[in-house]
Amino acid sequence: MKRNQVLALLGLSLGITLASSAFAQTTALRVFSGGQNQRPDLMRKLFDEYQRANPNVKISIETGGATSELQRQYLSTVLNAKDSAIDVYLIDIVNPAQYMGAGWLEPLDSYVGGAAAMKPYLPVYAQSNVVGGKVAALPAFADAMFMYYRKDLLDKYSIKQPKTWDELAAAAKRIQDGEKNPNLQGLSIQGAPIEGAVCTFLLPYWSMGKAFNDAAGKLTLDKEAAAKGMHMWLKLVDQGVMKKNIAEVTTPATVNEFKAGHVAFAINWSFAWDRFNDDPDSQVKGKVGVMPLPAVEGGKSATCVGGWQWAVSAFSKNKAESAKLVQFMAAASASKFLAVQGSLLPTFQSVYADADVVRQVPWFKDAAAVVVAGQARPMSARYGEVSDAIRTTTSAILARTKTPTEGVADIESRLQRVMR
Repeated sequence: MKRNQVLALLGLSLGITLASSAFAQTTALRVFSGGQNQRPDLMRKLFDEYQRANPNVKISIETGGATSELQRQYLSTVLNAKDSAIDVYLIDIVNPAQYMGAGWLEPLDSYVGGAAAMKPYLPVYAQSNVVGGKVAALPAFADAMFMYYRKDLLDKYSIKQPKTWDELAAAAKRIQDGEKNPNLQGLSIQGAPIEGAVCTFLLPYWSMGKAFNDAAGKLTLDKEAAAKGMHMWLKLVDQGVMKKNIAEVTTPATVNEFKAGHVAFAINWSFAWDRFNDDPDSQVKGKVGVMPLPAVEGGKSATCVGGWQWAVSAFSKNKAESAKLVQFMAAASASKFLAVQGSLLPTFQSVYADADVVRQVPWFKDAAAVVVAGQARPMSARYGEVSDAIRTTTSAILARTKTPTEGVADIESRLQRVMR
């Protein structure tokens, strides 16, 4: 993309640009921008534009961690040591409360004008980034779990988009029976003990209208409903809709199997869309659709939101300049740039309707309603423990080393001490 086009997309005249004296001292900022799924290549382009407008600021990028768990482990090590080497970093939507509680991030209220500055963002992102009335971080881009499906196969068998999990099971079996391909899975989800398994646990539970915690973060687990949700997944395995070793399936495994044409329906994050449609080895280019996740019978569709937030390290020696950079990176202009150039979901409702975005990423029309209706995983200062309890137990249930009733009881026992 040419520089003048980038400038137009970024809208650098929004007022964030700062006047700099030619003789001002250079400020060096180091930014941890995550792994490849967080698109450090596009972040670099935004940083370059910020530097051109602010020539006395020099920004270097640090990347690493193929998963959010590995990135969280790395940042925990750096921030626990009170290392000032990193000024700004990206964190998952589940982390603001945890990092604020640990004293690892700089509250942004004095730089952005308080919690009122969060009003332009989608509600779930505004709420997740305000902790104890203080602005902990600013949204970088959104994410959500979507139901991807093979449009060509649904068309071939005259199947409408399933609205319930029972309808999905019936549709998947009809496709599997018709294709007579023993390698074709009806549905792929994440069952390995990774962060995605937290959502695997919550999706059917939320669909029943149940809340995992109250507004204060206290555990409100309905054990009967949670066990019912896990029984639903096991039933899909028993029906042959999901593979027997679903407890070993990771996020990349779902992407690669769907991309290879071995899955009819798949739950995954938004980054998968480009993998399905743009990767040179994809066997499903132009054959993929997106729809809301099905609901349990009598329930409503629910999905798990993700996304990444810009935070300023509490140990940075350049907090004011870091906060200015974060505001630039979290502006609507940056959100539009990331949408158009990288198909990264916006955190502003208005950007979904932007003409350039609609033209470049037409599937966002279907994505918007899913993201807006999405729910956040539990916000807790001890989220690492919350995640560990849910994802490891979910995987154990899917591996059938625990029954749903036993597993849910274990989750309750572990989290009653954490979420109180």
